[in-house]
Amino acid sequence: MRIGSSTEKKDSGRIHVDFAQARTICMSGVSAAPPGPRAATPPIRPRGQTPPPLSSSHSALLEHEAAMLAERLKDDQTFGEATAVLFTWIDRGEVNRRTANNFYSMIQSANSHVRRLMSEKAQHEEEMERAKEAFKSALLAILNQCVFTAATRQKAWDHFSKAQRKNIDIWHKQCEELRSAHSEEIMGIRREEEMEMSEDDSEESPCKRLRSDLNGVCDPPSLKEENDSLRWQLDAYRNEVELLRNEHTPAHTHMPAHTHTHTHSAEAQIQLLQQNMLSMQQ
Repeated sequence: MRIGSSTEKKDSGRIHVDFAQARTICMSGVSAAPPGPRAATPPIRPRGQTPPPLSSSHSALLEHEAAMLAERLKDDQTFGEATAVLFTWIDRGEVNRRTANNFYSMIQSANSHVRRLMSEKAQHEEEMERAKEAFKSALLAILNQCVFTAATRQKAWDHFSKAQRKNIDIWHKQCEELRSAHSEEIMGIRREEEMEMSEDDSEESPCKRLRSDLNGVCDPPSLKEENDSLRWQLDAYRNEVELLRNEHTPAHTHMPAHTHTHTHSAEAQIQLLQQNMLSMQQ
C-alpha cells in the first residue's frame, strides 16, 4: 500500500493478514465477551462448511407459492403474468428433486389452460360459422321469395307513401348489394378451389399424365380447343379446294398434273381431318 502519491520508502509498505489467526482471535473474543447486545451476533461458521439444508418452513412456503401460482395460471386475467413467473423460476434453476412435483403441477396447470383455450377457440369458430350460415339462409330466403320485387309492383306500390317507397327502394338496393357480395365471395372460393386443382394437375408426374392421355382422359377445355383447331383447318382446306375448282372450270378439261395432285392431296387431308373430328366426338 502507499500513502498519497509519494513514492518514498517511508510512505509505502505491505500489510499481511492471516485470516485463520484473525478468525481464531475473533472467535475467542466473542466467547469471552460479556452477555449483552453483542450476544445477538450470529456465530461465524468455519470456512469450507456447506450451507445448512432448507428447513421445513421454507418447503411449506414454496408449496404455498406454487399453489397460488397454479391458481393464477387458471385465470384468464393473470395467466400471462403467471407464465412469466413460472418461466423465471424454471430458468433460474429452482427445479430440483424436492420441488420437481410442484413445478410439474404448475406446468400441468398451464397446459390445461392452453387446452381449454383451444377448445373454446374451436367452439367460437363453430358458432361463427353457424351464424354465417344462418345469415346467408335468411338473406337468400328474403331474396328468393322476391319480397322487395313484389312490393315494387304496381298493385302494391301505389298504396305506399313517398317516404315508404323511398325506404323500400333503399332496402331493396342494400339486399341486392349483400347478394352480390355473397355471390362474389362464393365465386372467389370456387376460383381458389379451381386454382388449387390446376396446381395439383400441373404438379402431376409426366408418367401419370402420359397414361391419362393414352387412355383418352382429357379435360373438356383441351378437347374443345383441339376440336376448334381441326375445324378451322378443315374449313381452310375446303376453301382451298373450292378455289382450285373455281379456277379450273369444266371447259378446261385438260388440267395440269400438279393441279390434280394438289386437289387430291387437299381432299385426302379433308377426309383425314373429318375422321379425326369423328373420333374425338366419339
